[in-house]
Amino acid sequence: MADTGDEHNAGRSPRSNGAHGFGRHTAHDTPIYGALDLGTNNCRLLIARPSRRGFVVVDAFSRIIRLGEGLGATGRLSEPAMDRTVDALRVCASKIARSGVRKYRLVATEACRIAENGRHFLDRVRRETGLDLEILSRENEARLAVSGCAALLDRRAHLVLVFDIGGGSSELVWLDLARCGGGPGRTLPDRIDVQSAIAAWTSLSVGVVTLAERFGGRRVTRDDFEAMVAHVTDMLLPFEREHGFGDRMKQERAHLLGTSGTVTTVAGIHLGLRRYDRSRVDGYWMQTREALDVTQSLLDRSYEERVAEPCIGRDRADLVLAGCAILEAIARIWPCETLRVADRGLREGILASLMAEDGLHRGRRRHGEHR
Repeated sequence: MADTGDEHNAGRSPRSNGAHGFGRHTAHDTPIYGALDLGTNNCRLLIARPSRRGFVVVDAFSRIIRLGEGLGATGRLSEPAMDRTVDALRVCASKIARSGVRKYRLVATEACRIAENGRHFLDRVRRETGLDLEILSRENEARLAVSGCAALLDRRAHLVLVFDIGGGSSELVWLDLARCGGGPGRTLPDRIDVQSAIAAWTSLSVGVVTLAERFGGRRVTRDDFEAMVAHVTDMLLPFEREHGFGDRMKQERAHLLGTSGTVTTVAGIHLGLRRYDRSRVDGYWMQTREALDVTQSLLDRSYEERVAEPCIGRDRADLVLAGCAILEAIARIWPCETLRVADRGLREGILASLMAEDGLHRGRRRHGEHR
């Protein structure tokens, strides 16, 4: 949700070298890193420099491009969607060049993974913007999202379900914190390898765009909503049957950790924000029941009323209830009492991994510092 503007015009594009591109940089400067996430719905860029406990953002960009619009029906990325995306990526290329980024990683996710012309499109991106994007696997997407929001884990918890509701796919990761020194009666150490805590993960081929296109997003009745929830539930149940975390969480301290536009939107509405404020939302603790109550209130609103909601707007008004249906399905299968909201995830995980490669990332950072 953060940084939804595109205030800077595209300029001269840098040439990248695979996943790691290098721009102007001197030995006297603090190195600057970049991470780009090209998703089914959004194009997001984060540029940052390392700090003592994490990193400080230098620049950021986010634009809704709906790259996956119509993909479910045709199996291909459409020309208008690709044109919109290239325009956004030109802005990203300009920002990377202007910021003097030392090292960056540029990734594309579900839309480019499944589209027949996904790789052809990325060839076009390389020619027209100079940006060389890699198609990220679902497993690596899940792992990087976990790394990106690790600082928001409840250090007293035993189990945490991290979920990322995307445009074309949704990733879910169960963390067992006992694997890295946490759990009942203990708190996590200051420095943890969160990857070692991953007990199970899955990626569903459903997100807000694909679900809204299948069931409708503008005029959503309660029956329509329940049909969406049932559809997602059917996709989630095999994962639960295989691993049985539902029974474990009844006996062990657990919480949900959501990193997506859906949960940040829900939190903003719950807080009554007149304008989305990342500093209020990122790291916010909610009762899960409060999040589900927001969904019920949105079901009572018309499409036009959702457009008028400051934390939704026209770009998301036809997608928000699809995201809420995915959240509802998750909460019904794994009814945790509390939900923590993360306005961070994949990009932050990429930055952390790049800095760690250079020996610059120093473990857990304080909430909010990376902004």
